[in-house]
Amino acid sequence: MFGKMMNSFYYGKSGKGDYRKEDLPKNRRQLFFEMLRVRLSGLIRLNLMYAVAWIPVIILVFLTIMAAVGLLDGVVTESEGLLAEGEGLWDAFAKTEMQDSLLAFMDQINNLILTGLLFLVPCLFITGPFTAGIAYITRNWARDEHAFIWSDFKDTVKSNWKQALLTSLITGIMPVIVYIGYRTYGEMAVQSGFLYTILQVFIVVVGVIWSFMTIYIYPLMVTYKLSYRQLIRNAALLAIGRLPQSLLMRLLSLLPLAVAVAVVYFTGSLEIVIFVTVLLYLLFFFAFNRFVYASYANGVFDKYINARIEGVQVNRGLSTEEDEDEDEEEEQEA
Repeated sequence: MFGKMMNSFYYGKSGKGDYRKEDLPKNRRQLFFEMLRVRLSGLIRLNLMYAVAWIPVIILVFLTIMAAVGLLDGVVTESEGLLAEGEGLWDAFAKTEMQDSLLAFMDQINNLILTGLLFLVPCLFITGPFTAGIAYITRNWARDEHAFIWSDFKDTVKSNWKQALLTSLITGIMPVIVYIGYRTYGEMAVQSGFLYTILQVFIVVVGVIWSFMTIYIYPLMVTYKLSYRQLIRNAALLAIGRLPQSLLMRLLSLLPLAVAVAVVYFTGSLEIVIFVTVLLYLLFFFAFNRFVYASYANGVFDKYINARIEGVQVNRGLSTEEDEDEDEEEEQEA
């Protein structure tokens, strides 16, 4: 009896569907906004739990930005000192000592970026299992299915942690590879020719494609039983095959950061903007981003994968012809 009671407390009781048959959304746009309305408070609670894994990343990014601002202030102060001597702006920059200062500043910025990217690897590494857990819950919520925030999260992390850690490790290493490769091939292209420019572009394309693949990897991971090789292959095919949509999804996920940069540019309120942006991510944006990915991935999987698997239900959460026929029969019986 006590065991059943604890089981009930831990896993809860399955709830009823959010809709009657006649109320089911007719398309995925309706499904997305209705599920967002229904699950809004749940997404906030889920985000508070998921954001814990991203705190090291947030701290690292904040410290890197502050260090870059400090370096920039040093260059600005030096340039103002030269201007104070009565010289024009271009005359100041033409001075040998100013050029040396700018070159030193660029070297410091490059070293700062590389150091930040190296420290980013372990910070992103720990987020993998957490992302797998949230991918499962948002996948279910996005198609109007039940999921318990804590217990389903925990069970999904437990069953997918190996693939999730490997994915987050690659995600952490990829920016380092792209940055080093881009700078190295860029310098070699100046000295040795066009071939290295092609390699420079290629390394950037690889990084961008991997960024698109992460949209699909975690939903694939928690939905299908795949080896890691199959997981990567399917994610790559979907990312490349639906390149415009993948780009749109990635741009949408970056929209809050783009708005923050724009606000800083027009207002100069760096500290306030950072505080507000971090607060919004800690409260909502992490989970909302995964919910958007899940809603999109559900439609993609139905079209390209589930429709080819015998017996697999498609269009979950959407109204179907069978639902409408059942409604008509019930009305006639009444």
